Amino acid sequence: MNETVEQNDPPAQLVDGSEPHTPEDLFARLDELGITCRTVEHPPLYTVEDSRSLRGELPGGHTKNLFLRNKKGGMWLVTCLEDRAIDLKDLGERLDAGRLSFGRPERLMQYLGVIPGAVTPFAVINDRQDAVQMVLDSALMEYDPLNFHPLDNARTTALSPRDLLRFLESVGHYPQVISLD
Repeated sequence: MNETVEQNDPPAQLVDGSEPHTPEDLFARLDELGITCRTVEHPPLYTVEDSRSLRGELPGGHTKNLFLRNKKGGMWLVTCLEDRAIDLKDLGERLDAGRLSFGRPERLMQYLGVIPGAVTPFAVINDRQDAVQMVLDSALMEYDPLNFHPLDNARTTALSPRDLLRFLESVGHYPQVISLD
């Protein structure tokens, strides 16, 4: 789904009323942390299938990111290898979350400040209430670099697994790292 912002639309807002960070804010934060990354621009990508067209240009681990919630309003951002088949029932049990389902686009914007297709672990920079729990597939740690959208699905940023963990910890989102085999 291709979403555009009309000039008359109000700016996107997070649940606390603030505006989401921009990719440039994210890059500044990565620079502050001394994290080296490489970013390439490309046409907007909305699905894993869309992103497969860039494989020759982007070495490393390629991911999918699932924004999930349960009936009690708990939220999780699960980042895994792109080819993982995720059983939501099993994952819900493993996370002690109960039944999980995909979060609505409105909730995604309110808590993580991104649109569907741009979901990324970098989006937890916008979760100032620590409402979203970060979950990483342990198999990601075997790839260097890892590729993610930098809050914008018309770019891809590559960084090391160690630097991803440093970033997540710097924004207070200590991930739960589990095997999603």
